[in-house]
Amino acid sequence: MPAPAACTASLAQDWRAGGFALYVHWPFCAAKCPYCDFNSHVAAVIDQGRWLAAYRRELARLGRDTPGRVLNSIFFGGGTPSLMAPETVAGVIEAARAAWPFANDIEITLEANPTSVETGRFRAYADAGVNRVSMGVQALNDDDLRRLGRMHSAAEARAAFDIARDCFTRVSFDLIYARQDQDRAHWRRELTQALGMAVDHLSAYQLTIEPGTAFGARHAKGGLRGLPGDDLSADMYLDTQDICAAAGMPTYEISNHARPGAESRHNLVYWRQGDWAAVGPGAHGRLTLPTGRWATEAHRAPGEWLDAVEARANGDSAREILDLPDRALEYLLMSMRLVEGLEIARYLAHGAKLPQDRLMNLSELGLISLRDGRLAATPAGRPVLNAILRELAE
Repeated sequence: MPAPAACTASLAQDWRAGGFALYVHWPFCAAKCPYCDFNSHVAAVIDQGRWLAAYRRELARLGRDTPGRVLNSIFFGGGTPSLMAPETVAGVIEAARAAWPFANDIEITLEANPTSVETGRFRAYADAGVNRVSMGVQALNDDDLRRLGRMHSAAEARAAFDIARDCFTRVSFDLIYARQDQDRAHWRRELTQALGMAVDHLSAYQLTIEPGTAFGARHAKGGLRGLPGDDLSADMYLDTQDICAAAGMPTYEISNHARPGAESRHNLVYWRQGDWAAVGPGAHGRLTLPTGRWATEAHRAPGEWLDAVEARANGDSAREILDLPDRALEYLLMSMRLVEGLEIARYLAHGAKLPQDRLMNLSELGLISLRDGRLAATPAGRPVLNAILRELAE
């Protein structure tokens, strides 16, 4: 039976609960980190003019697909976007402004590494319109930075952060924990040191060994000794929650912490199931169009993406319509990462159900809360979120 007209109309506007964003993927890096499974490539020569022309062409196409939208955020990810020429960044922002009107408080984030080459461009990026930088610091000691394959030192990271605070209104940085030979005391000292650098946003990710990476191959051969076990890694996660909360940067998402008002607006679009246009090799998007909600995916190889944009004015390799069960599952998986959780009425509007017996059991165990029309994982539930999601998704 088809969905009632009122329900269909409501779902057509469902993306507004999350907002509208643009993701721009820059696929190039100076070197490939051994733990990274992102779509990134090392290239000696890059024709930035050709890349800017391709981005402009894609943005014009996507603007025609989504007329009347107001853009809430732009995120330059990668790869290493701080290897983009400032003129390229400025050109992309100008093309986005031509495609959509900007929100008055639009957030424009650029990912950067704290090498001297990249931080030397910070002022030019700010002049281009970037107002937030996310720095891949990853560790604050040189030995671990070398193990992680990073090209900067701890001293460069601190210097870069000082430069970033002078150039941008908002600054975030990433740290990786559960590294080789790391213990709780080491992590607590490092995290406290990081928070003392007066950040307003911090992402703390547990090191995971992904197949297809250099670390994955090394681990399969018995290398990477000294990685913390599950119990120690869980203790480090709990330490992170306590230390960040005490510093005035509580968690708002499983791996993200921020001062009130400094949450990543771009990532909130993803977690609240808004819409986002995506350009660049391998970029994934979600667009609600008159025909339904579509998952988009761009050609992964940089050369193939460029050729497709230039030859056919379309860099997408696939567009797939998402049915209601898929949309509901995506909303469940993404929104439950947030401390705020999901809106129950919105979830049920997708035709989904919440098993009452399992809700009661999880609530009695203290793993979820049901309050003010929302379902959320509790502090005790967040470390076992995957298990909660398996219960709810079934």
